[in-house]
Amino acid sequence: MSATAPRVVLIGSMGAGKTTVGELLAERWGVAFRDTDADVVATEGRSIADIFVEDGEAHFRALERAAVRTALEEHAGVLALGGGAVLDPDTRALLTDHTVVFLQVGLADAVKRVGLGTSRPLLLGGVRSRIKTLLDERTPLYTELATLVVPTDGRAPAEVAATIEARLEEDARA
Repeated sequence: MSATAPRVVLIGSMGAGKTTVGELLAERWGVAFRDTDADVVATEGRSIADIFVEDGEAHFRALERAAVRTALEEHAGVLALGGGAVLDPDTRALLTDHTVVFLQVGLADAVKRVGLGTSRPLLLGGVRSRIKTLLDERTPLYTELATLVVPTDGRAPAEVAATIEARLEEDARA
């Protein structure tokens, strides 16, 4: 792990609150927040939905993998990864030496938070059933990679951020 490694890496499904909680943690700690999905959009100059439609998921995943690698090497603040970033074995290997927090969300809360998901290409064809499928497929990977698992269902983002901060401080003292 380099000297500029992220203080914490947030992973989890869409609707888990990675961006919202990440921004709160960054503010609390006085560090920068970075989101690899935003990095891909900035690099490509188009939305993730457009990348999926025009170039396909495999192309997006290659861009995502590069964005995660770069962010892990150069970002020292709070880093949020896109929900599917953990699907890539190379990305999973890169995460092994980092503090990784899995923001765990259940189906009902994820559906409420995501809404109709019109800007989310993986939700085409039925939001609830697609989110359930994604949760079923990805939760074992999130759990495997996590240094810390924090449930978010029914909790305000500030409460989740405070829980992460307290648990990381406890771990540091232990």
